[in-house]
Amino acid sequence: MSRLGSSPASSLALFVTTLATAVAAGPARAEAPAYADHAHLLVVRDAEGRSRPVESVADWETRRGHVLEHLQEVMGPLPGPERLAPLDVKIVSETREEGYLRRKIEYQAEPGDRVPAWLLLPDGPAARRPAMLCLHQTIGIGKDEPAGLEGNKDLHYARELARRGYVALAPDYPNFGEYECDPYAMGYASASMKGIWNHKRAVDLLASLPEVDPNRIGVIGHSLGGHNSIFVALFEPRIKAVVSSCGFNAFPYYYKGDVAGWSHKGYMPRLKGVYDLDLKKIPFDFPELIAALAPRPFFANSPLRDANFEVEGVRVCLRAARPIYALYHAEDDLVAEHPDAEHSFPPEVRAKAYKFLDRTLKPGS
Repeated sequence: MSRLGSSPASSLALFVTTLATAVAAGPARAEAPAYADHAHLLVVRDAEGRSRPVESVADWETRRGHVLEHLQEVMGPLPGPERLAPLDVKIVSETREEGYLRRKIEYQAEPGDRVPAWLLLPDGPAARRPAMLCLHQTIGIGKDEPAGLEGNKDLHYARELARRGYVALAPDYPNFGEYECDPYAMGYASASMKGIWNHKRAVDLLASLPEVDPNRIGVIGHSLGGHNSIFVALFEPRIKAVVSSCGFNAFPYYYKGDVAGWSHKGYMPRLKGVYDLDLKKIPFDFPELIAALAPRPFFANSPLRDANFEVEGVRVCLRAARPIYALYHAEDDLVAEHPDAEHSFPPEVRAKAYKFLDRTLKPGS
């Protein structure tokens, strides 16, 4: 096993940058104002509960802060510098594939916790390239599916993006693939927040590579990976574009408001243990989360016959977020495709998603 190295100076600079980001983000502040309607985003409340219209980016940024605070009430606080550790990236093996080199690696997400991943490096002249964090669906093989080794060929997006010239990183989510992890024994309130932390460290890894332009990093995922793409982007400003396939809808449309599926140990147990699966008590919903990504480009694949994430609930999210994107004059960066398909990521939609990423992460393409 060998180490994937970068210069000591660049590693130190990255560690300092990550430390500053973690300190700035900090844990959720207590007592953010409550909002009864999570799809009505053009209103912001002060500490006394008084409401005023959202009329500017500054108004929305205040409301956005409340959204992230409420999300952390459910997920637990975003970790701070106490969980930082050197990435200590190790190469386990490497295989030459058509158009790219595939490396099996592992990186240290926090002290003593190592995440297995595939790193795909495109062939071609040495240059700083755009990069994609590629998050897998709910499948036992985890990272192997987006890397193109097994599973559904329509979900081999890490391999497809590598052949398109992107550096692609596909890590395992906790308790998938080769990654065994008990987030709760580690002090997390949810596996979702552990995933966010691991994926932020994956961005650290990409940003440290000499092959990667750290200003051109995006994220893509399907199903489990589709909502994890949203979650990490909310807390990681270095992610410049988001593609979410079959990853979300508004809670009232998720199995007719039965959100028990979000409350098991692989997600957010507080939804049941603290909020009783009661939509009137749960302090966030996906319309707010999509809007909180603005003005970064966001592409949603939402099939018409997706039984997991009913399409009208996706449309509710997009309608709510569109005025927020308009505040930033970024309406064209909120994009959705609705293929006549089930819970899938069809080739024609992936092609559109990749062109969307090219437009954002490949200047002049």
